[in-house]
Amino acid sequence: MSRSLHDQTLALAGIFQAANLVQQIANNGHCNQTSLETCLRSLFATDPASTLDVYGGELSDVREGLVTLSSVLSEQKKQQDVEVLRYVLNLIHLESRLNRQTDMLEVIGSRIEQARHTASHFGYVHPNLISNLASIYADTISTFRLRIQVSGNPSILQRDENAAKVRALLLAGIRSAVLWRQCGGRRWQLILSRRKVIQQARELADKANRSLYN
Repeated sequence: MSRSLHDQTLALAGIFQAANLVQQIANNGHCNQTSLETCLRSLFATDPASTLDVYGGELSDVREGLVTLSSVLSEQKKQQDVEVLRYVLNLIHLESRLNRQTDMLEVIGSRIEQARHTASHFGYVHPNLISNLASIYADTISTFRLRIQVSGNPSILQRDENAAKVRALLLAGIRSAVLWRQCGGRRWQLILSRRKVIQQARELADKANRSLYN
């Protein structure tokens, strides 16, 4: 797996995209379906040819994550930015815990493989698949002492379909955190190399925008 800043930024954008969608669902009850599909599809990319292939092979698929990454790391002025960054840091921390739990990793891997048939039959944003992925998260990562507290509208979060989307997206965020670590990503880089990461994310987001309008 490549350890370049380019690939680290793509993987980090995957975490930010999942976190941003969690924030949107928790507060509004909806999110961009294309971005949601990209996140959930990444869970099934077990043998990608490149880092970008995890997200579908097109920069436009992870554009929301790139924009969120550059915005949140450079500003953090809005409450939603603070929430998204908290989710991202918690996901990175949980992944480091998960990396030491080989039995749990095997369980997650086998259950995602079992869900592959549902994904190919119904699609990546079908409620059946989302519910399946949510149960994987609930049965494994949710058992850690550190649990991600999702802030939002209680009446929205109490709806089963929204709670399932949040859990499925958190699982996708963990998958991107795994990828980020495999690409050489480390937490200290978010502080010491923040400007380089922001610049790279902006350049990739610009490329994604150009590909959308060409």
